[in-house]
Amino acid sequence: MTTNKHFSDNQFTLREVILNLREWLAFFVSKWKVLLISGLIGLGLGALVSQLKKPVFHAETSFVLEEGDGPGLGQMSGLASLVGVNLGSLGSTSGLFQGDNIMELYRSDRMLGETLLSPFDDTDLLIDRFVAFEKLDEKWASKVDFAKLDFSIPRENFSVTQDSVVKEVAKLIREKQLLVAKPDRKLSIIQVTISSKDEPFAKVFNETLVNKVNTFYFETKTKKTGENLSILQSQADSVRAILDESIGAYASAQDRVPNANPLLTSATVESRKRQIDVQATAAVFQEIVKNLEIAKVNHRNNSPLIQIIDSPRYPLKRSEIRLVKGMVLGAVITGLLVLFSLYFQRLYQKHVQES
Repeated sequence: MTTNKHFSDNQFTLREVILNLREWLAFFVSKWKVLLISGLIGLGLGALVSQLKKPVFHAETSFVLEEGDGPGLGQMSGLASLVGVNLGSLGSTSGLFQGDNIMELYRSDRMLGETLLSPFDDTDLLIDRFVAFEKLDEKWASKVDFAKLDFSIPRENFSVTQDSVVKEVAKLIREKQLLVAKPDRKLSIIQVTISSKDEPFAKVFNETLVNKVNTFYFETKTKKTGENLSILQSQADSVRAILDESIGAYASAQDRVPNANPLLTSATVESRKRQIDVQATAAVFQEIVKNLEIAKVNHRNNSPLIQIIDSPRYPLKRSEIRLVKGMVLGAVITGLLVLFSLYFQRLYQKHVQES
């Protein structure tokens, strides 16, 4: 009768596990000098890194974005239809931009490029400042001669090299230094953060970018209703001028025949024509003014509200590796690397010896 084995031959017993642990512990204890030296080296390297690594400054701006009052406009459109006015022709840009789209504007090449070409101070542009402290003139020396590039000229006069540099710098900022997010998806608060090793650059770039993007967003959001409002205002002014002219012509026609004979109606034909012109022009003017007032309300309702909550102020928030933290991290990382190295070295030796 065969006996069933509940354990295979290659399984470890608790005693074997304990013996292995003791063996490994004894091995690592025997290497205490190596571990101690590696820890000291790690302390030194950590201290060196904490001193050489520059702190990163964070310029943050948060603002509230409230979209135009779409429902209010819908109610007004219903009321206006009762008097024969169609607000659909006045336009609504509620579908053009929604809340999250402004966040993509902050990451766009156009907005980042325009910001980089904005003044940093009285002498330099933001892109000049970025190239200087990031030492791009040294890193890209084999590809670009920055000494021959003048970014202060109009953008339409840029060479291919200048456009390429602006796009590459914008890409670096977008990928490594720019963060646009909503702290809470349920809220309408948006936070824009620029992280840079140059504190003045971070502050100026953040302020310039927020101003340009928010201005562009506001102008684009209200562009259609603004154009309609301008057209209606121009039409109202033109019709009013025609109405004034018609009233003057009607008065002159009446003055030419002050006491017309009621039996001779031909004498009053001219004045009656002028009177009809006045009435027709007045009716047109009345409708245009009605549409103009509705367009003004539409334009106001469609205008988004952008209110700055917090803006960057000196000193900016900074992140850096403190001396003690750097020393501890350096010792731990170096110690673990040496520990794993000894472990794999020991496994290799045992494998070679057994084979």
